Amino acid sequence: MSVKIRLQRHGKKGKPYYWIVAADLRSKRDGKYLEKLGFYNPNTNPATIEIDIEKSIEWLKNGAQPTKTARNILSYKGIMLRYHLLGGVAKGAFTEEEAEKRFNAWIEEKTNQIEDKKGKLSKEDEERKAKALENEKLANEIRIKAQKEATAEEAAAEAAAKEAPAEEEAAEEEAPATEEATAEAAAEEAPAEEAPAAEESPAKEAAEEEAPATEEAPAKEAPAAEESPAKEATEEEAPATEEAPAKEAAEKAPAVEESPAKEKEAAEEEAPAAEEAPAEENTAKEE
Repeated sequence: MSVKIRLQRHGKKGKPYYWIVAADLRSKRDGKYLEKLGFYNPNTNPATIEIDIEKSIEWLKNGAQPTKTARNILSYKGIMLRYHLLGGVAKGAFTEEEAEKRFNAWIEEKTNQIEDKKGKLSKEDEERKAKALENEKLANEIRIKAQKEATAEEAAAEAAAKEAPAEEEAAEEEAPATEEATAEAAAEEAPAEEAPAAEESPAKEAAEEEAPATEEAPAKEAPAAEESPAKEATEEEAPATEEAPAKEAAEKAPAVEESPAKEKEAAEEEAPAAEEAPAEENTAKEE
């Protein structure tokens, strides 16, 4: 009967661990076995291996053949090296003490390697945890800062919302005041504009009334001035009165046809003539 040193699967899905067994080649993987030699747990780092070295060497001496994975495990634990050294002792290559010394040196070196690996892994794990903690602190600081900014923005929005109605009310209160002020200013400007207009209108009316009156006054005065000497001349002497009315008729004929603007000139010309007429009468009396 051929015997195999192989792994027998146990554990749950995704978390397997294995027994190291010596079993008949014809039995199933997870079936009957002849002897349990140890176990292997690959879920840890480094992997956990516990195996009986003397029993494993005994099965190897009896002709048991390990599978590939089982051979790697036996080599990792130094079982294959010890089996080789015992073969050298059996052949007389070196003594059993020398074989034991070499095996212990290898075990010590292998143990140091495993410890160094464990230390390196633990250091990496600590660094990873420290980095994760630092990242978490940074994330918390950013989150707290974002919360503070959000609260500040909300407070500013609430303050703006409260100020907006107050500004609207102030604007509504100011609008009637400005309208009243503009209305008062317009009311003050309107009388100020009407007052000069009222002052100018009577002045214009007075000027217009005075202008025709001044034109009519010389026209009336001129005939009156002409008539008064004429009457005096008729009372004193007939020849003098005949000459004066003739001159006056000659002067009045064009004056009646001329415009009121020319009446002033006629009145000015007639006034000396009227003065000359009494002068001539006086000269006639003296003669």
